[in-house]
Amino acid sequence: MLIPREKVPALSVPTLNHGTFDLTTETAERGTVICFFRGLHCPICATYLKEFEKQVDAFAERGVASIAISSDGEERTRQMVETVGAEKLRFGYDLPLSVAKDWGLYISTSRGKTSIGIEEPALFSEPGLFMVTPQQTLYYGAVQTMPFVRPHFKELVGALDFAIPNNYPARGEYTGAV
Repeated sequence: MLIPREKVPALSVPTLNHGTFDLTTETAERGTVICFFRGLHCPICATYLKEFEKQVDAFAERGVASIAISSDGEERTRQMVETVGAEKLRFGYDLPLSVAKDWGLYISTSRGKTSIGIEEPALFSEPGLFMVTPQQTLYYGAVQTMPFVRPHFKELVGALDFAIPNNYPARGEYTGAV
């Protein structure tokens, strides 16, 4: 389990139009929002990523970079970008499932074709949304076991509007006995 205020696992993946994404070289003033998504086969992911695309500028205005990442290969990721109509959001691909597990993401097996007729990969990671500080520590994290009921990007922007001026710390950091 990832612990708020502690270092997150290494994360480096190719992107479609921005070279290699390496979390250690991110330069955004307040950090990076990382959205791990299931892949092209997931229609709920496409809808979710459309919402993320709409908030990229709002995150940037608050000093936060944005990226969406999946274990899909380059071609399926390009298809997802087309489906989403993304122009601003960075897309990373070829996420190793071992790295997905390091981030606490759940791994699922294929059930064949989805409701939109696209074959699921043999194995793929379920969704996760994280905000990581410039020091590569966890500020916010949420993981799902399936594609339903995800955090809203607009609400995360609103949370930043409170957290930034109030210097609100990452919460959930206690690991002692209870």
